Order: sequence, then C-alpha cells, then structure tokens
Amino acid sequence: MANKSAFHRTDYFKITIFGFALAALWGCLHTIVIQQRLLDFVPAAEKNTYLGLLTFVGLMLAMIIQPIAGSLSDRSGFGWGRRRPFILAGTILVMLFLPGIGWSGSYAAIFVIYCLLQISSNTVQGPFQALIPDLVPEGKRGVASGIKSLLEIGGGVALLYPIALFMDRYSAGEGSSWLWLSLAIPGVILGGTMLATILMVKERPGAGGAKPTLMPALHKIFKIDLKANRDFIWFLVSRLFIMMAFTTLQTFTLYFLMDVVGVPDPAAATARFSIVAIIGMLVIAYPAGRLSDKIGRRPIGIAAGLIGALGIALIFFFQDSYLPIVLCGGLIGISFGAFLSSNWALATDLVAKGEEARYLGLVNVATAGGAALARLIGPAIDFFNAQSPNLGYSVMLLACFIYFIIGSILLMRIKRR
Repeated sequence: MANKSAFHRTDYFKITIFGFALAALWGCLHTIVIQQRLLDFVPAAEKNTYLGLLTFVGLMLAMIIQPIAGSLSDRSGFGWGRRRPFILAGTILVMLFLPGIGWSGSYAAIFVIYCLLQISSNTVQGPFQALIPDLVPEGKRGVASGIKSLLEIGGGVALLYPIALFMDRYSAGEGSSWLWLSLAIPGVILGGTMLATILMVKERPGAGGAKPTLMPALHKIFKIDLKANRDFIWFLVSRLFIMMAFTTLQTFTLYFLMDVVGVPDPAAATARFSIVAIIGMLVIAYPAGRLSDKIGRRPIGIAAGLIGALGIALIFFFQDSYLPIVLCGGLIGISFGAFLSSNWALATDLVAKGEEARYLGLVNVATAGGAALARLIGPAIDFFNAQSPNLGYSVMLLACFIYFIIGSILLMRIKRR
C-alpha cells in the first residue's frame, strides 16, 4: 500500500478506520462522561468553570504533544514504518489510563487522568493523521479526507446514545457498573481498531534522520516560515475560530439543555441532539470532500462556516424549546461535516513535503487550541448566569456566532482554492 499508484478503494478505510475509534472515545468523554462525572465532585453553580478549566489544560497539552509526536514520526527509522509504532504505543497508554476516570475520587484526580489521556491520545493522533499524505495520491485526498471525516463522524455518534443512557443511570444512583461500562466499550473499540491498523496498513520502513539535541529539535517542530506559508497561517487561524464555535457548543450542550431547556434526562437529551447533528454530518461529509476535489476547498469551507452561524442564530431564538434546538443541531451538523472534509483536504494540500506529520500536527495547534480556548468561556457562562438566570448561555451563543463569521472571513484570505 506504500505504492501510491496501487492505491485501492479498501485502502481508504484501512488508513482511516482508527479515526472512528478515536472519535468514539472522545465523543463520549467530551459530550457526556466528563460532564456527568464532574457533578460528583464540584458545586453545581460552578460546573461550567470547572469543566472549562479541566478541558482547557488538557487540550493545551494536546496542542503541544501532537506536533512533537508527528515530527518524531517523520524522522523515525522503525523497520515497520514511521507511523504505526506511535499508534501502537500511544493506544496502549490510553487504554491504561482510561480506567482512571472511574477510579478517581476527586476533581484533582480526574484532572490528572484527563491530562494523561490527552498526552497519550495525541501521541497517536499526530502520526496517524499523516497516513493520508503518506499513502494517498494527491488527486484523491479530498475523497480520502471525506472518508476519514465520515468514519470520525460515525464514531462520534455510534456510542453516544447507549453511553448517555448508561450515564443517566449512573447519575441516578443505580450503581458504578454503568460508569465502568461507559468506559469499557470505547476502550475495547479503540484497541480493536488499533490492531486492525497495525496489521492492515503497510508502510515503507522509516528512513530516520539526523537527531538534533532537544531544544533545537523542539524549536524546529513549532517553526514555520511565515513568508513561504502565508496560506497555511491563514488556514490555521481560520480553523481555530471555527473549531472554537463547534467545540463550545459540544462542551456546554449538556448543561445548556439542563439549565435553559430543563430536560429531565440531560445526558440522553444531549445524545439525541448530537445524533441529529451527526446525521447531518454523515449526509454531507463524503459529498463535500469529493466536491472539494472539483471546485476547491475554500468555497465549501466558507459556506460551512456561514451555515454554522445560521444554526447558532436559530438556537438563540428557539432556546426554550427542545425540538427546534434538536433540528438546529442537524443544520450545525451539515456545517461541521462539510467543514471537516473540505478543511482537512485543504490541510493536506498545504503541508510541506517531507514534513507531513509535523505540519498536520501543527494543524492541531488550531484544532486543540480552538477547543482549548472554547473552554475558557465556562467561567463567563457562570458569571453571567449569576447576574441573570441563563444570561451566560446567551453570551455563549453570541460568541459561537461571532467565531463562525470570523473563521469564514479568514478563509477568504487563502489564495489557493
């Protein structure tokens, strides 16, 4: 499969199936499990602040670790490939740390475990992402990115509803076995897809390279020639804003539905919202990736950002009614699916040759950085809620709307289609 001229249809799935499991794991943790688990340890009136702090620090670690792991894999000399050794080692660490979410007896313990999971997961993610530019012919990367997005979207929805039901039962005091089941299922899927990737993907042996001392190596990992890579810089800043919008909504939806809409089953209600959103993503992800090969990445990305802004505006006007909010979730899902496919294809177009994993790791500076900055609105939500009931959630929606508009405008600065 290392021979690009012999790239087959099944190879698209071989190099992207692991993304399904990563999305399933983090979809469950970030949408339901962490939120419900924190309620065991923190005051209800400050839950957004504690959630924002926890996930901000963890994602800042992700922003640092992923480019480092990607760069190390670019220069690795393993006989069975540059990427798979990192996928194996990182996944084993994730599976070792995941039970800590259940064993933790305090906010501080959850905090440490979450950070360790982010470090381990991003040791995997940076090298894994580079399989597309490594193995897929340039003219087929839009399709590959569409399939990658499709599998990640499928992973994001596959476990949400059962995990939500389990966590609602756990929160209702029906026993810790529901929590352990919520952690075990995504862990098993992660291990299985890791083995499939290790066994099915065929890479060339890593060539290795000169090993500079630590500080110069770290400096080079995060260094970008600004003049030569203007489009890449605009791409990063645009992605950061749009990811801030999507991640803010994902992070605080459960508490929004609990406090503003007043649903009796917040975890299950959040899962239903997410499922409708992900159906929208599934419908659009592959066509958007394929279309981006024909008309370019930017038009689809700009349209995706504007559709996301429309979805947020509609949620604001219907925020007291659950059904319209769920339907708006579908619109936001269409936005996110189109964005993921076209934007990742654009990323693979813009990376420097020979440094694919490092540059795609730097893309995570925007992805994880946007996700981390999104969490900082947690204290603002609690502050404004204290001034007037649920005012903080209106501020949150306004911020998401602005993020979408800014991200779409910045995409227009990229010269390459």
